[in-house]
Amino acid sequence: MFLDSSDIQAIWLTIRLAAIVTTILLVVGTPIAWWLARSRSRWKGSIGAVVALPLVLPPSVLGFYLLLAMGPHGPVGGLTRALGVEPLPFTFWGLVLASIFYSLPFMVQPLQNAFEAVGDRPLEVAATLRASPLDTFFTVVLPMALPGYLSASILTFAHTVGEFGVVLMIGGNIPGVTRVASVQIYDHVEALEYAQAHRLAAVMLVFSFLVLLALYAWRPNTRKG
Repeated sequence: MFLDSSDIQAIWLTIRLAAIVTTILLVVGTPIAWWLARSRSRWKGSIGAVVALPLVLPPSVLGFYLLLAMGPHGPVGGLTRALGVEPLPFTFWGLVLASIFYSLPFMVQPLQNAFEAVGDRPLEVAATLRASPLDTFFTVVLPMALPGYLSASILTFAHTVGEFGVVLMIGGNIPGVTRVASVQIYDHVEALEYAQAHRLAAVMLVFSFLVLLALYAWRPNTRKG
């Protein structure tokens, strides 16, 4: 068999994690990107830097501080304890929360660029027609920014699939719970199971290439349209 059951389990867990994170970030990232694209606040640069921080911050550093925040003495850990919810570290939903922070710029920055490309003119025309801000966003901005949404979704999903440092720091290595594909490959290498590592790594390599191929092949078509 090309992949064993543990490899397949890790792949499906990875896909589930990436799908949930991408869906949540579509909702969370839209207002952040819209504010960054339209705001003239003096805080815009600071907020933009915070959003982009995972691009340059080592994953282990981000994972460490998230682990502290989710721990029993952290703010998130205190909230979950007060609500009677199990601690988030070393759980699937802990991975989801950590991945949201880690993949945030991959959703927000393409959306911000798409919103900025819309410009002021369509919004001014909609205002003269007495469209509400909400109507303007869904009937004017959203259709015009759709290519940005597609790019942001693809990049966020692919980036979440490839996570390792943050995932290992927050989730550990629990089969069926937090052992995603990247951690499974690490386990194979650590156990000197190079053939299994090669097969799973090849699957991830092909997946990554196809994602980027689809993204770059689709972008010229959007420009022609």
